[in-house]
Amino acid sequence: MILMGITGHKNAGKTTLTTALISELSARGLTVSTLKRTHHAVDLDTPGTDTHRHRTAGAHQVILATDRRLTVMEEVAAPTFDHLLSRLAPCDVVLAEGWKHGSHPRIEVWRPETGKPPLARTDPTFRAVAATGDPQVAQPVLDLNDIAAIADFICST
Repeated sequence: MILMGITGHKNAGKTTLTTALISELSARGLTVSTLKRTHHAVDLDTPGTDTHRHRTAGAHQVILATDRRLTVMEEVAAPTFDHLLSRLAPCDVVLAEGWKHGSHPRIEVWRPETGKPPLARTDPTFRAVAATGDPQVAQPVLDLNDIAAIADFICST
């Protein structure tokens, strides 16, 4: 399994790159899974639904299944990256969006329009920077608009 993080400052284009990479890698016949980190309080359930009632009654874990999809809801205290990774089914590639300060392999998405310096300048653990300008970093710089080349880079790691 190949693991690659996609991270960067807010509004740098992380989700745009991640979704483009999912499409590109899937078109190459690879199975792709994703992990997404957010600092926002998100509730994926709706008050009044059966699953919400199960959760509020005290269920440790609730799985909602349809004929084509399932979701697992679980109350946890700040799950670690490794815990989340262990929950994924076997696949060829995992793209992890977020985790700016993780220790796993990461590509930084950087655009000069964010007005912020690249994280990779002070964090040598980044494998590359996908950018629209010159980030002036020691790591390889990939053209943010060349999705195939970024996918090639990920597959070669």
